[in-house]
Amino acid sequence: MGTGSKVFVAIAGLLALGLLVGSGVVITKLSLQPDSSQAAGSQTPDPAPLPTPDSLDGAGDDPTATPTADPAAVAKADLSLDWLDDTSEKTNIPRRVLQAYVGATLWGAREYPSCNLNWNTLAAIGAIESNHGRLGGASIKDDGNADKDILGPQLNGQGFKRINDTDKGRLDGDTEFDRAVGPMQFLPQTWQSMAKDGNGDGRTNPNNIDDATVTAVAYLCQSGNIGTSVGWDKAIRAYNDSDDYVQKVFATANNIARVTSPAPAPAPATVPANNNSNNNGQRR
Repeated sequence: MGTGSKVFVAIAGLLALGLLVGSGVVITKLSLQPDSSQAAGSQTPDPAPLPTPDSLDGAGDDPTATPTADPAAVAKADLSLDWLDDTSEKTNIPRRVLQAYVGATLWGAREYPSCNLNWNTLAAIGAIESNHGRLGGASIKDDGNADKDILGPQLNGQGFKRINDTDKGRLDGDTEFDRAVGPMQFLPQTWQSMAKDGNGDGRTNPNNIDDATVTAVAYLCQSGNIGTSVGWDKAIRAYNDSDDYVQKVFATANNIARVTSPAPAPAPATVPANNNSNNNGQRR
């Protein structure tokens, strides 16, 4: 795999800084579902609650704290097992994958503060693209790697767009046509240009959930603020210009928000009271 930019998800430190996230996602075209031409209404899904310092293990009380853990060791969000277990059960998102969604989203809040990415939209995309890393019978292991390569269909023009091979089969094992790869279903060409190292191992692996989700956040957020209905719709269409796809992402993200329990109330000294203000892009 390529080297890419190294990024590290230090959740406890980010939350100690009070970086909670609004709603919406910016996405650039990565996946290949069949196209559709009908227009979908502009809207944004409701945001799912984020964990707060009270639901973190060892988040600390210093609002000016910065991450101090070994970067390679903090790629997995240091979230409360109770919060993860409860949210995983309610959403049918594997706990390790849930860690990556939330961790990548909080990293994005620091790196792209105007993006307004909400983790349930990222999770909705992951659900549709690969059933949270379970496409083709795969699963995400504790180290974040899929137990086998996650591959989409051959993009040979029959039912899907035709994309001739761009990577000599290096990522997707196909030297004739491209296939989307990994839990977030990146095209090889996209991965080679955007890949980021989300777990600090010096590699960029599209079949690693940390690398894939952090890269997705970076790719999504390059379009700027998507905390509006127009921006959200445009972003999802950039990922896949299909009305059906947009509607599925919207419905899935809203369902995650609906079934997820509110996170514990943060301590005022740790997270400012106005940190989740009305400018977070959620529908009113």
